[in-house]
Amino acid sequence: MTVRIAIIGDNFMLPEIFADAIATASRAAPDMALHRLPWPDEPMEHGYAMQGMDGLKEYQGSAEATLAMIGEADLLVTHLAPLSRSMFGQLPKLKFVAVSRGGPVNIDMAAARERGVVVVNTPGRNASAVAEFTLGAILAETRNISRGHDALRGGDWRGDLYRADTTGRELSEMTVGVVGYGAIGTRVVKLLKAFGCRVLVADPYVQLSYQDARDGVELVALERLLAESDVVTLHARVTEETTGFMDAAALARMKSDATLINTARGPLLDYDALTEALGRGHLRGAMLETFAVEPVPDDWPLLKLPNVTLTPHIAGASLKTVKIAADQAAEEVRRYLAGEPPVNPC
Repeated sequence: MTVRIAIIGDNFMLPEIFADAIATASRAAPDMALHRLPWPDEPMEHGYAMQGMDGLKEYQGSAEATLAMIGEADLLVTHLAPLSRSMFGQLPKLKFVAVSRGGPVNIDMAAARERGVVVVNTPGRNASAVAEFTLGAILAETRNISRGHDALRGGDWRGDLYRADTTGRELSEMTVGVVGYGAIGTRVVKLLKAFGCRVLVADPYVQLSYQDARDGVELVALERLLAESDVVTLHARVTEETTGFMDAAALARMKSDATLINTARGPLLDYDALTEALGRGHLRGAMLETFAVEPVPDDWPLLKLPNVTLTPHIAGASLKTVKIAADQAAEEVRRYLAGEPPVNPC
């Protein structure tokens, strides 16, 4: 019996790369139908700030268009295509879904389980990319790289950035607090060690690795991390517990000259509280890579503050991320076709 595979990629996770990886892993040329969504040239739906399709988060494409692309496929490999409860009811042949993301936020997992559809993901696919980006974000914000760039582009030679009261401190003399010790947080810790800074970690659900503990990394309560850190970088997942946990009270616990970095997820942070803290000079600055609403509104107050660096959710964008995700998804497809258990079931 011929097995049909629908591949719904986009302009980052190209469908052709998925197809090549699947053909290589399976050592065959399965029946594959390739489709490409317009992301990131067109924004995805962002269900964190408002109700998405049946509560799905971060997806692209309507139900009708997605159903047409999947058609009679037995397997689906995708990055952003949505699968809601009602859609599962219209796909009786679909038995397997590989999502090239750290979490299947575009899939109704309860509906998938009820229908016996196997769903797998690709955890850690962009951990290296985000960790490297985080170090760049910390340096850009603490060493006035962003300030100098913005000024010079506008014709202003900011010689005052060399003043003792405006210049930045070196990481070697700072305490950096890492909130979240998962795939990305552990890599951030590893990279920070090269700078000689003191590193604190807050994550109530993990223990430090032997290597990190031996190297002087400290596992502490969040309250202590916020109070002692010169830089706080967020790497927690969005859960009921972590949604909005960096609120006005948490920001108030931070040092008055501290810097906040968020390359994780927008819903972790209370942006109104952060705007107020930055505006009154409680924090030295912030670097934000993800937001509760994406794209951000043109009149968003944080766009106008001079002590904020903003990037459009690009920390995980690297060619290495693409290859890792495609290879992991392809291996899951091979295992499913061979009757082997999945490596990363959801």
